Amino acid sequence: MDGELQFDAAVSPRVAHTKCPDSEVAGHANTFIFPDINAGNIGYKICQRMGSFDAYGPILQGLNAPINDLSRGCNAQEVYSMAIITAGLVED
Repeated sequence: MDGELQFDAAVSPRVAHTKCPDSEVAGHANTFIFPDINAGNIGYKICQRMGSFDAYGPILQGLNAPINDLSRGCNAQEVYSMAIITAGLVED
């Protein structure tokens, strides 16, 4: 676990060597925490659109029944996939 890292240092070993030479995580980070929902949404959309990744979520927790939300920009495959994920959360 490490503290704040700039994204390039978090994911690039070459950059990490220069910016954070004493960090064991830098260059190999696999979890990113954003300061608020707006910043998180920006990161999520960049990864989804620029990386051509499938994005699922948000997956809401702590409610009385499984419920999830979809982006207004989602496609049919994302709607289908979230329906499957939500159905999988149903408890007998």
